Amino acid sequence: MLIIVPLSYQVYNMIQQFRSLNFLNVIVLFLIVYLLRIGLILDFPEGINTGFSETGNRLLLSYTDQSLLSPLANIFLAGIILFLQALIFNRILNEYNILGKPTFIPALIYVVVSSVFTPFLFLSPPLICNFLLLFLLFRILSSSKDGSQISTMFDLGMVIAIATIVYFPSVLFLLSLWVALIIFRPFNWREWVAVLIGYLVITFFLAVYYFWNDQLLHFIAIWKPLTEVLPVFVKVQPLDYIVLFPIAIAVILGTVQLRENFFKSYIHVRKTFIFLFNFFVIGVLAFYLKSDLRLNHFLICVIPMATILSYYFVVASKRWFYESLFFLIIVFVIYFQFV
Repeated sequence: MLIIVPLSYQVYNMIQQFRSLNFLNVIVLFLIVYLLRIGLILDFPEGINTGFSETGNRLLLSYTDQSLLSPLANIFLAGIILFLQALIFNRILNEYNILGKPTFIPALIYVVVSSVFTPFLFLSPPLICNFLLLFLLFRILSSSKDGSQISTMFDLGMVIAIATIVYFPSVLFLLSLWVALIIFRPFNWREWVAVLIGYLVITFFLAVYYFWNDQLLHFIAIWKPLTEVLPVFVKVQPLDYIVLFPIAIAVILGTVQLRENFFKSYIHVRKTFIFLFNFFVIGVLAFYLKSDLRLNHFLICVIPMATILSYYFVVASKRWFYESLFFLIIVFVIYFQFV
């Protein structure tokens, strides 16, 4: 009891703690990563099917998810990767002043949003893809004010091609590069073409790899989802998404706050939020390219979601409310691991 009381007090005041840049927050963040996995740590699943076998098939490798890592190693390694991604995400938002002030809240929110559903907590292709998507966001923000970006767009086209190999629905993020060119850059047809050429370079080498292994027909089959009719009905189990209720409240409040301050922000910040909104839409729509949809697909939507939530928790002024809301989010995340 002596331990639980101060611990609950610290969790209840977490937002205030993370509003400042403090090295102690790095340690606390690492502990939170595994606190949000407590349900799995106490009750390891017997087997994990997170989709790496599909990645192996695209590389003509034969293995199963179970043969790669034990459940314990999978959960632990996923936590390490998430922790590193959170630090990178925090660095990007602070470096380009997206939230208006330096803070450690983006890292905290990134960890929480990436832990909402139990399938998010395992090592999976969408989780690996987030490294590539963070790199994409960094390069777009860092180069938006520079001169010709033909080489940058070429590189990012290759990044999306690699992401496609890791997790096929990532192919749709090619659209995000063209959206970024519309938002951040004056029109230059060479930059638009460079995106496609960069993507095709990696695709060409992959085709050669398949040809050498006499599997060219299998290479053609990779792109079959792009030719299929989009489903008009998606089955949703409402009870499975109750955990999103407090997060939805924070997203709505963050959107309202952003709308009020939108034209008071720097142009670069406004463009970034517009880009992230389109980024989120593309990530959601990409699930149509997944024949056997898994909930962990929506990990690729974490970056824009974490940004708008971070914005809310940075600008919110009623401490009792935003601390209570964040505490409720943590409780929901942990509770629904046991349900």
